[in-house]
Amino acid sequence: MLIRPATVADVPAIHGLIKTHAERGKMVLRPLDELYATLRSYFVCEWDGQVVGCASTHIFWSDLAELKGLAVADAYQGRGIGAALCQACYEDMQRVRVKNLFALTTAPAFFERLGYRRIAKEKLPRFIWGECVRCPSFPVCNEEAVIREVELP
Repeated sequence: MLIRPATVADVPAIHGLIKTHAERGKMVLRPLDELYATLRSYFVCEWDGQVVGCASTHIFWSDLAELKGLAVADAYQGRGIGAALCQACYEDMQRVRVKNLFALTTAPAFFERLGYRRIAKEKLPRFIWGECVRCPSFPVCNEEAVIREVELP
């Protein structure tokens, strides 16, 4: 398993991973042009030369970023890939010194095992809800908010 920053060659695989999960109503579909435009925020997991997982971050402000786009191929789930991708994103937020990393998820227990805690979605600033209209479950949100304080070096 190799966790690394994404490259342009990875975009079709990232798109495929996200599309699979978006079609199941688990995440927001990201078009190819958006993936290319935000590529620098993505990490991928490569397994035997194949991209089998991805995750990204979006910085909203000096003290708040979102972990999003977390997807792992079905055949590779349960191998620690999701956790490793989340850790890569966390370390990247340490590097840029963002104080808090949150996620909106249907699997809060997964994030709690990684040190996140559940919070009321209403505690997050309103400006984070900009892409909610693209969510498969909009307008009825089925996700929970989790947040983790980033320990700064």
